[in-house]
Amino acid sequence: MVDVADKPSTVRDALAECVVRMAPATLRAVREGTPKGDALQVARVAGIMAAKRTSELIPLCHPLPLTKVDVDFEFVTGGVRVLAKARVVGQTGVEMEALTAAAVAGLTLIDMTKGIERGVYMEGVRLLEKSGGRSGTWKRPPARSPR
Repeated sequence: MVDVADKPSTVRDALAECVVRMAPATLRAVREGTPKGDALQVARVAGIMAAKRTSELIPLCHPLPLTKVDVDFEFVTGGVRVLAKARVVGQTGVEMEALTAAAVAGLTLIDMTKGIERGVYMEGVRLLEKSGGRSGTWKRPPARSPR
């Protein structure tokens, strides 16, 4: 692990996303309730739990005293967008925690819907922005439209 002992503690935030793609009927079941229950609430809890355990899942990640983790969902054409935000006051960033929360929440949506549709899949797990620390604020540039 990298030694962060000499780094100052600062407020650090990270926002990550993924998109879970599914058929319209499956999306309707996510909105109304799947046979396994409320898919979004289960996925939210799974994402939060995963963020808290990131250092156990990813080698060389520092265990962090997270001060906040939010997992939210947005219905988009063809699926559900998962947005995960993590915050810490510490000496290293929370990018991996936000990414882990988004990915596990997405995987949980797949698990909650696989009995309805076998072809549900996740795409675009990525960091959208981060702030805090020596490198300051970073935001993913908007995607360019194809020419």
